[in-house]
Parts: sequence; C-alpha cells; structure tokens
Amino acid sequence: MRLPETIHLSTWFLFLAICLYFAIIIISVTVVLKENRNPIRALSWVIALIFLPGVGLIFYLFFGRSIRGEMLSQKNRRRLQHSFQPYGVKLQDTDLKKEQKNLVMLGTQVGGYPLTFNNNVEIIIDGPTKFQMLKEDLSEAKKSIYLQYYIFLDDETGCEIADILKNKSKEGVEVKVIYDHVGSFSASNSFFKKMTEAGIEVHPFFRVNFPQLANRINWRNHRKIVVIDGETGYIGGMNIADRYAKGDGKEKDKWRDTHFRVKGDIVESLLHSFLVDWNFRKKEPYFPTLPARDETLKNRTGIQLVTGGPISQWDNLSLMFLRAISNAKRLIWIQTPYFLPTDALFNALQAAALSNIDVRIMMPEHTDSLLLHYASFSYISQCLAAGIKIYLYKPGMLHAKSMVIDDDLVTAGSTNFDFRSFENNFECNLFIHDEELNSKMRDIFYADMQDCVKLRKEEWKKRPLGHRFLESLLRLISPIL
Repeated sequence: MRLPETIHLSTWFLFLAICLYFAIIIISVTVVLKENRNPIRALSWVIALIFLPGVGLIFYLFFGRSIRGEMLSQKNRRRLQHSFQPYGVKLQDTDLKKEQKNLVMLGTQVGGYPLTFNNNVEIIIDGPTKFQMLKEDLSEAKKSIYLQYYIFLDDETGCEIADILKNKSKEGVEVKVIYDHVGSFSASNSFFKKMTEAGIEVHPFFRVNFPQLANRINWRNHRKIVVIDGETGYIGGMNIADRYAKGDGKEKDKWRDTHFRVKGDIVESLLHSFLVDWNFRKKEPYFPTLPARDETLKNRTGIQLVTGGPISQWDNLSLMFLRAISNAKRLIWIQTPYFLPTDALFNALQAAALSNIDVRIMMPEHTDSLLLHYASFSYISQCLAAGIKIYLYKPGMLHAKSMVIDDDLVTAGSTNFDFRSFENNFECNLFIHDEELNSKMRDIFYADMQDCVKLRKEEWKKRPLGHRFLESLLRLISPIL
C-alpha cells in the first residue's frame, strides 16, 4: 500500500527539523566549551542544552552567551583617559600592610582605579535616611548631577527625585541619568520622557527590544552611583524605589541595606566610572571638565573603587573578594541577599573557617526570589559543617552587600555574593582600608544579629524533604541563575 505524498513530506520535514535542532545543540555546546569559561557554569549550560529540549536552547540564546571583549572603543577610551585620570596615591607613600598593598595592586590591575586617601565616608543603613540625604544634596547642586541606578521607578520616591532633577535642570545644572532598561522596566516611558523634556539627558543602558533582545537581556548594569558637582558621591545597594524606604507591603516588609555617602578624592573615581558607562557604545562621547580638587579634607581613610562586568578581561570583583578572604587572619563577616559563591570563593571561606577564622554569613530568611532562596540555602549544610556561622535575617529583606575583613578592611557596593554579580552584571564596590569605619561596620553587623536566627546543624537537618530536594535541584543550575 502506498503512503500519501503528504505523509512522506511530513516525515522528511520532521526528520530535517530534528537534525537541524541537534546541529544547533552541538554548535551551541561547542561554543560553550570553546569559551573556556568556569567549568561548573559550562557544565550547567551543557546539561540545560541537552536535557531541556527547546527550553535550554532558548535560555542559552538569551542568557548564556558571553560579551567579554565588547568594550568602549579604544579611541574613545584613550580620549577618556586623556580627559582625566582619577587622582590616587603611590603605594610606597602609604603605611598599609603588605596584604593590603597586594589587594590594592590587584584592584588597580583589574579595575583600573587607584587607591585614594583624603576621604570622608558616611554609612547609611536605611532607605529613609539615604533618600533624605540624597534629595538634600541634589537640591543644593550648582553645576552637575550624574545619576546612575539599576532601578529607577516612577513611584512616590522616584517621582520626588525626578522632580528635583527636573528643577535643577531648568536652573541650568547639567543633569545626566543612566538607568538599566530591564531593572526599570516597570517605570512608564512617560516618566523618563518628562525628564528629557525638562532638559535632562537620559540614557537607558542596554535597551532591550527586537532584534537585540537576545544580545542584551542578560547583561544588566547593576551599579548605583551618584556624583554631585564632582564633590559628593553615593554608592551602595539601594535603588530608587519605594520599597527601599517603606518595604514591599508584605507582612515582613523591612528592607535593610547599606549605602555610602562619600566626599574627597574617591569621587573622581566614581565620576570616571559613570563616564565609562555613559560613553559605552556612544558615537559621540562626553568628556567633562573636572572641578578643582578639594584639598581641605585631611585624613587617612584609604578607598579604592573596583568595577567589574561581562566586558572585563578578568572577573574583577570575584578576584578581589578571593584575595581579601585569603588575606584574612581573624574574621570574615559577610552580608548578602543571595549566597551563590563560585567554587573558589566557597573553598576559600571553608578553608578560612577550618583554620579557626571567625567566618559569619548573614542572609535573609526570605528573599524576593524563590529560586535564589532555595539555591542559596543549598550551601548552608556545607557551611555549617566547616564551622561557618549562618545568620538568617528575620524582619524582612536583607539587601545589604558588604564584607568586613579583620580590623581594617571593608568592602560594600552593588555586588551580591553570587555568580550573576561576579560574571554577568556591571557592578562596583568600594574597598575601604580604615580601622574606624571597620569598627562601625562590625557594630552594624552585631546590631543586625539581634534580628537574626543563628542556624544549628542539628536543627537544619530537620528541614522538610521537599525543601532539600528543591535546594539540590536548584544547586545544579545555580551558576546560571
């Protein structure tokens, strides 16, 4: 009996489709392997591509490809460097310990910014205080405002700040705004359009639309930087949104975060970082005239800015964290909303704890991401076994991203302790060499401990089997979350 011609055609079509699909999978796996990326991360993508037909390929196209090497054009980078070099001190003129000097040298090599002294730092640990200080500083701006946030929403907090920016622009102050297109996606187009109409230059970083959707959606600018008149700077973990000041409306809605207000020589580094992002892929780069340096601040607060992102040659912040942890002699205290460490960082923390160094990790009991919640908890058993103390913050979302090392080093900024921050996001942190600020940050950690539950190995083993299964499952794909 002869089969209808349509059946033959459909069979051949199905056969060709299957062959094409497997060819694409083989090519994608080959590309993953050729990138010589983190083997655990590569294996996660290989597993997803092979065992999640269709879905794995779509996820890889959108979230798996590397853009390392796509940088500001060399011509514009040279022009920016000639425009100004952030001021810094010579290491031989400092009294830092050898370990600190080595960390600074690493930061200069990978991140490009020098160590600065002559700085003042104010620690901010709650949204209302941060927004009040920021609004006051913005209102007093005389020359320029450069503002960059991952999230800039059109809620009450965002509208108040936007109104100040519009008023300052009308007064003749130069105002430039960078917002991440995906992070601020829920803000209306009219919100940013009204800023533009008021004379503000507004730049969405990596705007996501067709046909560039697959090329841009995974590479987010997570930095939070403000520079006012070239003299006052802000950097930290808080975005511009109501939830950082008022919570998210849930039963446990307290948001606890860490931000810095800085004055002094470090502001030049913040300005330079902003300009690199502002000029990223722009045909007509912008190079401002620097204000005169303020020589009246005299202190020994050493600060270095380190930036990192998917276009960097190295995993800048991961290397800095690893070096800082390896240098520790007495204590390592970490606050992070998500705990998804690389193998190297996790091994370093375990080695430190097993060497009788006081390692403490504080994370929220409940996060704003169920997937990241269970993936983070998958590391707890191994932490407890190594002697790492785990504290779960109970009042709400612990969004702070900080690490305290021994008596003289603090790092904080936009970087979470997870794969995404180390490899996919554009991030920035301050590394601060100062005993007084270190002491203040330890006091803050102690205060937060009063709102935490400390986990015990025996109690942790009693958690439900369903939770354990989810943790183990999500641990497999944690490098690509």
